[in-house]
Amino acid sequence: MTDVAFSSSKPSFSPLRLQDRSLAWQIGAVVLGTLFLALSSYVEVPMVPVPVTMQTFAVTLVGALYGWRLGALTIAAWLVEGAVGFPVLSGGAAGAAHFVGPTAGYLFAFPLVGALVGWLAERGWNGNRVVLAFVAMLLGNLACLVLGTAWLAVMIGAEQAVTFGFLPFIVGGLLKSALGAATLMALPGGKAKPVNP
Repeated sequence: MTDVAFSSSKPSFSPLRLQDRSLAWQIGAVVLGTLFLALSSYVEVPMVPVPVTMQTFAVTLVGALYGWRLGALTIAAWLVEGAVGFPVLSGGAAGAAHFVGPTAGYLFAFPLVGALVGWLAERGWNGNRVVLAFVAMLLGNLACLVLGTAWLAVMIGAEQAVTFGFLPFIVGGLLKSALGAATLMALPGGKAKPVNP
């Protein structure tokens, strides 16, 4: 029994249809995407050693809406903006120092997370199948936490990294995954037609 989940080679869900748009449209989408990512960075709950933000919500949503290639490119462009000094990171932070500090693992995970969620969305894990969309978002959040915690473990030790960099963010990851899946389902065009049922 085959399923859309992994059988489609062409994107089955793209409410923005960016893969069919001109280069100018795609560049505009990258600019708007980086703005959305920057704004999500300002929604912040202070915690130690890293704050809770809406960044993973935005990262997974950009991946799902833009597809894995353009999503990862958009997220990487946002990180470059932060590295060169634009105030687009958590709480308006900026500068290359954030890419070697406690948050570096999470930051470097973001393009991979966007690519993962985008790849899954292109294969049917999207607004047409809200449970699979939730699972895709959850896998993205989990990947970010695992990679971020692994980097943090190098800096502060594994036990403290899990205690402070993983466990406090599980509930937030679940909630942001549910919100992301609901957002996909609610978007115009969120109910895509199945490919190769």
